[in-house]
Amino acid sequence: MNIPAELKYTASHEWARVEADGTVAVGITHYAQDLLGDMVFVENPTLGRKLAAREECAVVESVKAASDIYAPLAGEVVAVNDEIESAPERINQDPYGAWMFKLRPDDPADIDGLLDAAAYQAQVESEGH
Repeated sequence: MNIPAELKYTASHEWARVEADGTVAVGITHYAQDLLGDMVFVENPTLGRKLAAREECAVVESVKAASDIYAPLAGEVVAVNDEIESAPERINQDPYGAWMFKLRPDDPADIDGLLDAAAYQAQVESEGH
């Protein structure tokens, strides 16, 4: 299973990457897309939406199930990836390249409270996978 060391993770299987401009790109992990199967639909949050940490803000649907996506940090949505809304299978092809949305965090230091790759891997293994 692919768990890039440079990313941060949530217990609900989102990844977060700090971009050069200070925004945070968010997507779902390889583990999550593998569990869900072939993606058929993505609904991103609207631009400008203010999110609380761990707030439901997006949805992915696969041939198996629909799953809520949660904001890893509090902040404002400043970009959405329209490409994956029209081609949701890109999440299956490259889960760490196919970001869903970007937010400008209310407090950039909050990223330090997310799981690192080792902690996320331990969580996945504890779930029996």
